[in-house]
Amino acid sequence: MPPATGLDRYFRISARGSSVSREIRGGLATFFAMAYIIVLNPIILGSGVDKFGHHLDSAQLVTATVLTAALTTLLMGVIGNVPIALAAGLGVNTVVALQLAPRMSWPDAMGMVVLAGFAIMILVATGLRERVMSAVPLGLRKGIAIGIGLFIMLIGLVDSGFVSRVPDLAHTTVPLELGADGHLRGWPVLVFIIGTLLTLALIIRKVSGAILISIVAMTVLALILDATVDIPAAQWGLTVPKLPHNPVASPDFGLIGKVSLFGGFHQVGYLTGVLFVFTVLLSCFFDAMGTILGVADEAHLLDDKGDLPGINKVLMMDGVATALGGATSSSANTCFVESTAGVGEGARTGLASIVTGLMFVLALFFTPLATMVPAQAATPALVAVGFLILAGSVRDIDWSDFTIAAPAFLTMVLMPFTYSITNGIGIGFLAFCVLRLAAGRGREVPVALYAVSAIFGFYYLMPALGLL
Repeated sequence: MPPATGLDRYFRISARGSSVSREIRGGLATFFAMAYIIVLNPIILGSGVDKFGHHLDSAQLVTATVLTAALTTLLMGVIGNVPIALAAGLGVNTVVALQLAPRMSWPDAMGMVVLAGFAIMILVATGLRERVMSAVPLGLRKGIAIGIGLFIMLIGLVDSGFVSRVPDLAHTTVPLELGADGHLRGWPVLVFIIGTLLTLALIIRKVSGAILISIVAMTVLALILDATVDIPAAQWGLTVPKLPHNPVASPDFGLIGKVSLFGGFHQVGYLTGVLFVFTVLLSCFFDAMGTILGVADEAHLLDDKGDLPGINKVLMMDGVATALGGATSSSANTCFVESTAGVGEGARTGLASIVTGLMFVLALFFTPLATMVPAQAATPALVAVGFLILAGSVRDIDWSDFTIAAPAFLTMVLMPFTYSITNGIGIGFLAFCVLRLAAGRGREVPVALYAVSAIFGFYYLMPALGLL
């Protein structure tokens, strides 16, 4: 039966085995899973000081963060037609705040981000970016997907407070611990535990809307607990679940367009400036690559060869998002792994991204409401989806071929252990090339993969060479 509506035909909703209601639920689930960026990105960028001692205004950063996430996610939905949302990239914003800004002005630093976005778009237009992605063998792609699953699970555990980083002053070799001091304490952690069990139980029971139901139910529980029990705000983390006195907030667009494309080169020199752009480019390029492959695989959008049809549109939108993030001073925007929360809810098309984007549009004016959902209510979705990705991909790796199994293993474990998608991909690529050469199978490795691995090798040697 042909699709009944133009909406169905445009987004291929029925063709991908989805429905409008699933797309709406998926879009909402993704928004709530990544809404923390509205609070977190301004904190990270606001903590930086540029060469001239200037801070970025917090209210303006909130507006820039939300506006850019809305625009880029809507573009991805309309043009890319995939259930992938975008927002300011974690890791890249730290590079901008702590590496670029101290050497130049904020507009100069954001200009470097814009140039990185332009470079990504050129790579897409010339077909080089797609060629790199196509060169990745299927087993390594599955390793990337699993690594992302483990990574987002760890993000959920850390953001919820279920596990925490052991301070360096503790002089221990154990980097993480249970709770804040080796024990689970406080009501917020209980909200996370109940939410995780509820989400998994609903998934096992095949309840439609399992993830979104859990997020809403745990938000209500968190609001009740915070109103009736004396809970220190620090236990909730970034977002305390309180009904705002005034749900409306006026956006401040003061940072939009405050960018200098080439001013940074005058501050740090040509070579250092190019290396700064390269650093931003590398992080955005491979973070997005891993996320796109992982989300598309989980959404069953890949073809028999493991490729995503129409991927150039998706990759181009990611490049546009990087440049747009610099132009709005919100830092490079990129694909968010939390999109898997929407995929877990059944999202398969760009309609889900449009729903997520529209939620960010509303958040421009209702930021207090958007930031009401605590991490403990949203992060159970990440744990559940991490499990689903692992369960669906691990069997597809040829564990008998160590030249692919070992790189896949390194990729999947180093993503969470280094808290970086890029690091997991880079080390996996390097290991694959070296092991294939060691096995006398070097000719089986695509030239593009050798080239990318060489770039990664140079990138990892940059600090030792005094170039970064």
